[in-house]
Amino acid sequence: MTATPLPILPIPHPLILLPSARLTLPVSRVTGEVLSTLVQESDVQPVLAAVPITSHIQQINGLRKGELTLSEWGTAARIIRLIRPPNRNPQHPYLLSLQGLTRIHLAEPLQLKSNALDVVKYHPVEYPPGDEIPSAETVEAFKAAALRLLDRLAKDSTQQSRKDAWMKIAGMVEEISEQRAAWMADVMISAVNGEYSDKLAFLSAAGPEERLKLATQIFIKQASISEVSKKIASAVDESLSKQQKEFFLRQQLAAIQRELHNLNRSSGEMPQSSSSSSELDDDEQHEAEDLADIKKKIEAMEPGSEERKMGVREWRRLKRIPQGSVENGVIRTYLEWLTSVPWPSSTTTDTSSLDTLRDRAFLRNAREQLDSDHFGLDKIKRRLIEYLAVVRLKQLAVADDHRELDAHAQIPSESRELVKVDPANAQVVPAAPKRGPSKKAVKGPILLFVGPPGVGKTSLGQSVARALNRPFQRISLGGVRDEAEIRGHRRTYVASGPGMIVQALRKAGRPDPVLLLDEVDKVGQSNFHGDPSAALLEVLDPEQNHSFNDHYINVPIDLSQVLFICTSNTLDTISAPLLDRCEIIQLSGYTYDEKMHIARRFLMPKQMQANGLVAEHLTITDTALLHIVTNYTREAGVRSLERAIGSVVRFKAVEWAEHVDDGKEKEYKNVVEELDLETILGISRAEGDEKDREERRGLVYGLVVTGMGEGGILPVETIAVPGSGRLKLTGSLGDVIKESGEIALSWVKTHAYDLCITENRAQDPLKFPDPIDIHLHLPAGAQKKDGPSAGIAMACAFVSLLTGACIPTNIAMTGEITLRGRVTPVGGIKEKVLGAHRAQMKKLILPWANRKDVEHDVAQDVRKEIEFVFVKTMEEALIAAFGKGTLGWRKPTLVMESRL
Repeated sequence: MTATPLPILPIPHPLILLPSARLTLPVSRVTGEVLSTLVQESDVQPVLAAVPITSHIQQINGLRKGELTLSEWGTAARIIRLIRPPNRNPQHPYLLSLQGLTRIHLAEPLQLKSNALDVVKYHPVEYPPGDEIPSAETVEAFKAAALRLLDRLAKDSTQQSRKDAWMKIAGMVEEISEQRAAWMADVMISAVNGEYSDKLAFLSAAGPEERLKLATQIFIKQASISEVSKKIASAVDESLSKQQKEFFLRQQLAAIQRELHNLNRSSGEMPQSSSSSSELDDDEQHEAEDLADIKKKIEAMEPGSEERKMGVREWRRLKRIPQGSVENGVIRTYLEWLTSVPWPSSTTTDTSSLDTLRDRAFLRNAREQLDSDHFGLDKIKRRLIEYLAVVRLKQLAVADDHRELDAHAQIPSESRELVKVDPANAQVVPAAPKRGPSKKAVKGPILLFVGPPGVGKTSLGQSVARALNRPFQRISLGGVRDEAEIRGHRRTYVASGPGMIVQALRKAGRPDPVLLLDEVDKVGQSNFHGDPSAALLEVLDPEQNHSFNDHYINVPIDLSQVLFICTSNTLDTISAPLLDRCEIIQLSGYTYDEKMHIARRFLMPKQMQANGLVAEHLTITDTALLHIVTNYTREAGVRSLERAIGSVVRFKAVEWAEHVDDGKEKEYKNVVEELDLETILGISRAEGDEKDREERRGLVYGLVVTGMGEGGILPVETIAVPGSGRLKLTGSLGDVIKESGEIALSWVKTHAYDLCITENRAQDPLKFPDPIDIHLHLPAGAQKKDGPSAGIAMACAFVSLLTGACIPTNIAMTGEITLRGRVTPVGGIKEKVLGAHRAQMKKLILPWANRKDVEHDVAQDVRKEIEFVFVKTMEEALIAAFGKGTLGWRKPTLVMESRL
């Protein structure tokens, strides 16, 4: 073969030009201009080589990269037409029409740069000999395959014109000679819709004998595909729904791909399928694996259980419904959730937790775990140790009972199948093995940690989980106002799903995790979405949660093995039935000494590691740390303390980095003194509060508990203004605290003569000697205030205002009074005492009935720093507040009472 240079035109994928065929394709501006010049310079229609591109073009940021590999075989083509229509794509403004003439072979391999794709380059090509005559057997096989395909195409055509065209070609095939058979093969391969790889292999076939054999194989494959499609389509009734038709079409695609695979494997000469078909095969394989996994999990469920019955029923529905239908996806999602729930009967027992419980050092390790995670909280730790000990004993007893039951009731392996076939009757009957007695579950109290933010409620739950070696999951209930978020949505709704309890069980992967229900007090109230707090009643009731019903799963779920721990900032917003199911553990806050230890052991190492410093770079003195605790962070928890320590660490990190950059590492001072804190943290707000305290007439400090469960002090301010003897109360006060103010004033009016405020018992202290009004105000007017505990503070404020005697600023008090002057007990004593301790109060006046609360709940180091005075009557409270002998008491006069 002699080589002749021809202009090479790369044909983009998936276009192929065969001899005797025509092809119209868009070309770029550069290619169009070159071909236009070629047409103008030639007297006849010019000829070029149309060569397919076998490698894909990679485009990065709109620019073509890499090299293009061209096929070794192409087609010599004549340029029929080259035009530039208006309103064309500016990148490809020309349309080129080519007429295939004959095959050509590149004399040398050709690779083009991607940026040279638009350049028409001359390259030597060779023309293969065409005088070979194929054998008669090959021609007859070709005719038979071609006629079979043409007959199928004619039957499948809906237009009469196309049927006539196919039949005309069939007549030409019957009369074709052996010399023209190869030409007819080119015509038919160009006309039928074949795969790109088949057409490329056919173009590369040099001799007529080889081309006819390849054409025969292609025709047989195309005819087989058409016949399989017709058989499947004939089974589709016109009355079927759209989803069912889509299902049959997918089945048709799968059958066609299997047919192609079988033909390729049987021939052994056909090229491999494209990458897209392999990706489809991979997707189908993954789909089959997922379904097999779901089936395996259903078979692993306990025979006869509710979850297994539901799983088998839904599995059978899934197999009957077409794959592409919406209902198929709904059932598939449901089965995935159903099989992902760790059912006690199907979940593999985790022996690690049992081994932890059987360890003789379990309680000692639990104490060490709690001590390493938290400092202080001795009474809470002692209660948690009791809780863990009870759980351990019950769990071990239940495990021994389970071992005995399993030894007497072994389930046969064949009963684990979804269905069991009776070979004698050939009927499918459900498997119904023997079921053992129900297993007892460990029932323990529901712990409710109540306390202000930052005292370690959530971390205590994590410590319990680590001590028991169980998975830990946290469910945040803050802002939950829909019952379905806990119980799940019913399957009738679009995009429905299970509730948060089932989701937590799925994440835990075991039926016995530790679930922390965080912020129980912030659950939404009853509305048109339902009552979320009522939905929690079944979850937190040990007598009911063994059959918890999630609306989505719709199968009873055993929650008796789950250890529930709840957290809350206050008890006021929790419903009484829900509160009755919980054991309340109060976490009131930390003392100054505890905060110092927490800062040294936990907060400083954490902040130094987070900010890239080591122990040698920073040292905070005890006096500086105490100053931060007492003056910069007056809170029950330690979050503000951590932020303050983080500010100090970041300040020193910047200072250290600047010294390193300047090469003055030796001049760096790594010690933070108390005098440095004002430069780092600014002026302390607590110091301003201390300066604002002054002994004033009518000013008394009471004790309060905020809505977040944090204790503190609150000034009670009173002034006298000209008026008509009325009492004015301000400060966003509730009805109860307003009534306390009226009761306090009534008591003071009754005892005004005894306190030397008036000259006789008949005089009104608000109208003698001049009429006045008393205005009582509680600061922080934007905050709602209510409760009876400010009674004695208001009474002392009225006495101070009317007598002129002042109460020291380091004295605070709380207690409810009656009209008889009795001081009755109040709640929140521990929080109030710790708040007073943070405010550096030295003397507290409390009701006598709250003495046990101080002795039982308040730490010993706090009691040593504060003087407690417990009073029963208002007279004792006045003496404790003003001091003995400060107020001028008149001796009471004997009054005769008339009795009937």
